[in-house]
Amino acid sequence: MTQQVVVVTGASGGVGRAVARRYGARGAKVALLARGVDGLAGAAKDVEAEGGTALPIEVDVADPTAVEAAAEHVEAALGPIDVWVNDAFTSAFAPFMQLEPAEFKRVTEVTYLGYVYGTRAALRRMLPRDRGTVVQVGSALAYRGIPLQSAYCGAKHAIQGFTESVRCELLHDKSNVHVTMVQLPAVNTPQFDWVLSRLRRKAQPVPPIYQPELAARGVVHAADHPRRREYWVGGSTAATLLANAVAPGVLDRYLARTGYRAQQTDQPRDPDQPANLWQPADGPREPDYGAHGRFDDQAKTRSVQLWASHHHGLVAAGAAAVVAAGLALLRRRQPGR
Repeated sequence: MTQQVVVVTGASGGVGRAVARRYGARGAKVALLARGVDGLAGAAKDVEAEGGTALPIEVDVADPTAVEAAAEHVEAALGPIDVWVNDAFTSAFAPFMQLEPAEFKRVTEVTYLGYVYGTRAALRRMLPRDRGTVVQVGSALAYRGIPLQSAYCGAKHAIQGFTESVRCELLHDKSNVHVTMVQLPAVNTPQFDWVLSRLRRKAQPVPPIYQPELAARGVVHAADHPRRREYWVGGSTAATLLANAVAPGVLDRYLARTGYRAQQTDQPRDPDQPANLWQPADGPREPDYGAHGRFDDQAKTRSVQLWASHHHGLVAAGAAAVVAAGLALLRRRQPGR
């Protein structure tokens, strides 16, 4: 573990920043890929403070040539890549018809094609060695679209389909390279202060909200156990995906009624807030956003669902023991026994 070489895209803030820090605590060599120079510098300090080795690389993941060059730089500086975590994204909060085609395209290029280019750069190096893991940081929105985030939801759905296709190809080839996906809930990240928004009020994640460190635990666990095709983080993710599988039409109507209000606070949006769609948000006003957003007072640090997901063997054994005890009790209560 201490010699792992890990690449994290979108490492300058939010979940990517928390994932990088968690790998740093393992003593890993962590390549940090993002656009924001100040955020990258902060992430590198975090990794080094935790005991890891940091390699910050300024790159736009929407540029396949730049992503390939970054991967080459990583292996030249740190050694063969063991884990590649795709997390970089951008988004836009607005009704679909209020987004310009160029804006929708940009969200898709970063949030979807950035994963495609990152996966390709990783597999080009992992496949000849027949080892390595790619982790796609997804969302409950990879299955369940919600209003005001059409570009982001479309990109996450695309990542899901793309990943399933690649996974089948790796299985066909009997490869020891693995790809897995982690579906996240609403997370307390800085994106709600720098995302492009045309909402009247400040954007917020749909409660319940979880801290990025919890999401990072899920991502790192998935990288350690990549044979499982998918992981869910948070009870709200599990509830959303299960409900969508059973009654998607009901969710359509529910989100039509509540989705606009649930994604906005009561405070008016600052018309001058930064937007990182075309350029990184960190700069003179906000040199480093860090991992957390402004919802620390609401965000959860624990999840029973995540613990159960990581210990499904114990959960299954416990459930079997409960069933066995119940059957034994019933037998004892039967007449003549």
